[in-house]
Amino acid sequence: MQAILTIAIIVVCVLLILVVLVQNSKGGGISSNFSAANQIMGARRGTDFIEKATWTLAILLLVFSLLSTPKKSGLTESSDETEGSITKAKAGGAVMPAAQPSQPVAQPVPAPTQTPN
Repeated sequence: MQAILTIAIIVVCVLLILVVLVQNSKGGGISSNFSAANQIMGARRGTDFIEKATWTLAILLLVFSLLSTPKKSGLTESSDETEGSITKAKAGGAVMPAAQPSQPVAQPVPAPTQTPN
């Protein structure tokens, strides 16, 4: 499936390049480049055809590109579950353990109580 989408993307890119090169930069389109086009399609219809072809190919390129992105499966069994940011852990519902100090913390010594004489 990935190979078919890659070939389709390449074909659409080549066609899009050709359609853009046929266009006149001042909006004349195919009607000013080819004199026979005026007789077959008319001046306005030639521009409409090229414009519609450009938009269609651009949308196809976008759709094929989005379809060719790899899909992420649910949870993976690698170490990615234990590593990552705190935000990811909070979003996943996992609770990160508090960091343990490297040296033990000294406990305060209670003051001696005085007994009445």
